[in-house]
Amino acid sequence: MSRPQSRLPLLPETPDDRDVRAMFEEVRGHWPAVPNLYKTLGHSPQMLRAWLDIAWPLRLEAKTPRRLREMMILRGAEISRTAYEWAHHVPLALQAGVTQEEVDALYAGEVPSSASAAERAALQLAEEVTRGPGASPECLEDLKAHFNDAEIIELTLTASFYVCVGRMLMSLGVPLEEKYEEPWPGR
Repeated sequence: MSRPQSRLPLLPETPDDRDVRAMFEEVRGHWPAVPNLYKTLGHSPQMLRAWLDIAWPLRLEAKTPRRLREMMILRGAEISRTAYEWAHHVPLALQAGVTQEEVDALYAGEVPSSASAAERAALQLAEEVTRGPGASPECLEDLKAHFNDAEIIELTLTASFYVCVGRMLMSLGVPLEEKYEEPWPGR
């Protein structure tokens, strides 16, 4: 099965626009190649800048455990069936200490049996934010038993941002790079 074509052309690895070229270099400082998502967002340099300014701090500067955030991202990607997001974040989740068994449970739409109470609360947050319109008061109360206010902001922003990521990917038809396996063939 061939992969869908992007609804907008992908920029080359070395774009003509000097600002976009500099941002792509910045991305390559954290990632081996410029992802197709950024090759699409680069059509609007100001929006790519804004995207990078929220995406990279969420990934690299958050205080909550990376493992937890990656589980949340996978939970949201499974609910929304965002193949690109799933494919990109499984390796990151495994690197962050999520086990293959936990990935398999998330893929099946289940909360892993190994998940702690704090992880269950965060996964519930990811589910409620992804399904919308947002987290319930009960969900936030459950989070307060495990996380401080700043951590709740981080987790809520993570869940919310990755809903945005999925919506952008799907709206723009951003194709999954060839090196990744399609997690839901025929979707």
